[in-house]
Amino acid sequence: MTAPAESRIAEHVVARPAAALAPYVRSYTGYHFAGFAPGLHAGLPSRHLTCIVSFHDPVDCVVVPDPAQRADRFGALLGGLHTSPAVIRHDGTEHGVQLALTPLGARAFFGCPAAAVAASVVHLDTMLGRGARELQDRLPAAATWPARFAILDEVLGAAVRDHARPRPEVGQAWALLASSSGTIEVGALATEVGWSRRHLAQQFRLEYGVGPKAMARVMRFEHAKRLLTLPTAPSLAAIAVHCGYADQAHFGREWKELAGASPTAWLAGDELVLPADPLDQVELIDR
Repeated sequence: MTAPAESRIAEHVVARPAAALAPYVRSYTGYHFAGFAPGLHAGLPSRHLTCIVSFHDPVDCVVVPDPAQRADRFGALLGGLHTSPAVIRHDGTEHGVQLALTPLGARAFFGCPAAAVAASVVHLDTMLGRGARELQDRLPAAATWPARFAILDEVLGAAVRDHARPRPEVGQAWALLASSSGTIEVGALATEVGWSRRHLAQQFRLEYGVGPKAMARVMRFEHAKRLLTLPTAPSLAAIAVHCGYADQAHFGREWKELAGASPTAWLAGDELVLPADPLDQVELIDR
């Protein structure tokens, strides 16, 4: 049952990690939603790996991007890079912390490339071990969001290891895709790093679990989502042009494949939506 709007809780607070963790973690987001109708929430594709520690019931992931993986419930999870939505069933309450990890974070915290968990959702303790269990114990017990973010800094800082980095050409290709919000052509990308398209695709997939063309689609989608969730969003046609889609119809098809619904249906149907880039759009805790 849905609670009256005035009695609902819709809270999210965002922080940057400690400076030493900045190459590995984009942001921390504390969230608390309560009083909403039970329903489904889409975990959308992103350039970041997603880590969640739930303070409420385990996260009930009913659809995983990897069709070979079975549905499961997670007290704490790690989701790899993916190109289709994960679907989470909720009872109207969601409470926890979400971390956006960079692909370098996979190597730093887990000792493996991001490709090791691509399209998967796994229990965090299988990757982070005792650190995951410590987060599950300490985070819900902390009294404030700044205290929780400090715990994240502490536990993740202790987890960082000096692991091998990706090949420089692969890192350069990722940076070029990111700086263009996915609009650079793969052929131009290969030329920039001095590899053939085929070799770039192979090496990129080995590191990230998705090819450069697929990641370009995700980054264009992210950019469009960021614009769509602005308080004064541009029109769909304007977003399509700005983000490099051929036209609004192309934008709509891409969004449906990546989000599972049209842009307008997604906005209307999912009340528990966090901004696409929380560091730009919500209150930032200065610690």
